[in-house]
Amino acid sequence: MDTQNVIYALGLTLFAGMATGIGSLIAFAAKRTNYRFLSVSTGFSAGVMLYVSFVEIFYKGTGALVAAYGEPLGHWVNAGSFFGGIFLIAGIDNLIPSHENPHETHSEAEEAPLHDPKAHVPTAAECHAAVKQGVPGAHEHVRQGKLLRMGLFTALAIGIHNLPEGLATFLAALQDPGLGVAIAVAVALHNIPEGVSVSVPIFYATGDRRKAFLYSFLSGLAEPVGAGLAWLAILFFLGDGGVVPPQVTGALFAGVAGIMVYISLDELLPTSRAYGKGHDSLLGLIGGMMVMSLSLLLMK
Repeated sequence: MDTQNVIYALGLTLFAGMATGIGSLIAFAAKRTNYRFLSVSTGFSAGVMLYVSFVEIFYKGTGALVAAYGEPLGHWVNAGSFFGGIFLIAGIDNLIPSHENPHETHSEAEEAPLHDPKAHVPTAAECHAAVKQGVPGAHEHVRQGKLLRMGLFTALAIGIHNLPEGLATFLAALQDPGLGVAIAVAVALHNIPEGVSVSVPIFYATGDRRKAFLYSFLSGLAEPVGAGLAWLAILFFLGDGGVVPPQVTGALFAGVAGIMVYISLDELLPTSRAYGKGHDSLLGLIGGMMVMSLSLLLMK
């Protein structure tokens, strides 16, 4: 295995993961969250992910698996791997409570204390009332006894949720550096609004703005950790200098495509719609597809 390729792939994954920190800075430094920007950028990320998944990654998986298994078995394995990726990320998603899910939007009242230390922090009763009234983005944020432990648990849950994204970026970059760049950019873009959303539950768990920033920033490191685990698995099963078999490569590509499609449809697009107005979400989605299409053509 080429060491330079591994370092390059790990670097891209680190870049994508650290973008969560940009979102954290926006959450704490901005006077007010620019919801329209978040809507367009999240829709843009979904467009990039959907386009690259169906046009490039799924196609690469098909080619590798058909070459390994022939017709029509290769297509069946490719489709099974695609839906396997969807079920994997869906299972992880369902294990995380909604108030700890990094893609859940939060109401302006919940985000206000992050921007302004003097802002009123909604009480548990106020949060409960907002949820009952159907206020968009309202959650049951309840302070509990062991605040630091609660905050760490939240960050850990978010980190587990982000592991497959790091795995996807690393494996794609290892097999195709150009494709790895495209996926890393898409993941980084979607990590910016994620950083905003991650800060809110941690703040309400710990009651500390600094800890909320730190934990939300560190949660992005789950993606390079996912990349590191993938690298260790490759070394363990194939040894240093080993070549990943086409059966494994194809199944991984198809699984990555499934993961990215799920993230786009279940998390990014609903989040984009919740943050924006009018056609903001659609404009971001189409813009992401166009930019991804152009970049893939230029890399040919």
